[in-house]
Amino acid sequence: MAGEALIQIGQGNQASAMVEPASHPELRQEVAGGLFYTHARLSQNTNKTLENAAFLYGLIELLQEKGVISTDELDAHKKAVGERLIAQWKKQGLGVMLQDPEADKYTFEGEVKIDCAERVELCKAACCRLRFALSRQDIEERTIKWDLAYPYMIAHNDDGYCAHMERGTCRCTVRESRPLPCRGYDCRQDKRIWLDFENRIVNPNVGREDWPQCDVAAESEEVAA
Repeated sequence: MAGEALIQIGQGNQASAMVEPASHPELRQEVAGGLFYTHARLSQNTNKTLENAAFLYGLIELLQEKGVISTDELDAHKKAVGERLIAQWKKQGLGVMLQDPEADKYTFEGEVKIDCAERVELCKAACCRLRFALSRQDIEERTIKWDLAYPYMIAHNDDGYCAHMERGTCRCTVRESRPLPCRGYDCRQDKRIWLDFENRIVNPNVGREDWPQCDVAAESEEVAA
């Protein structure tokens, strides 16, 4: 059956059934639960490995530079090296990303009210291109899609926009169940989107395919300078 993901359930070499996951919610729930457990354990193991690696590389650098070891110096090197390893870890998509700390999105009282409908032609719904980690609540509801390559980051399509945004209208198709970051995000002071929110002056970079990475890179260069 072309284009459809199938799970073959068999005993030995004898196939007993061909099951479509979408038509068997209980099976999908079990698979999702197993993946969640696997990813959680992977994240715990990765965190421990990163901690050990940070100590090791910090010690090596210190021995090369000083030839003498002290606890304070080792801790300082561990922190610096650890940050580099974590950045690489995130880039490669290792481990699991979850909101920390978590809060109930349905009782959240800090929702931001913005006249999005009147501004979307200017900002191009840039906020729907931002990436963030989902909460355990989002995952357990099984309504919000997450990126299979970067669990549990909000899923985006090939065009860079959230998988839940309706193309053409920019309408959120899961508005009632939308994650907490979508409820609390305030774009008014985000210079990656608005150079002047009140006067409707948008950052011209929002039209670039590499946004928001282009603005993050530019900001890093400015800080370095």
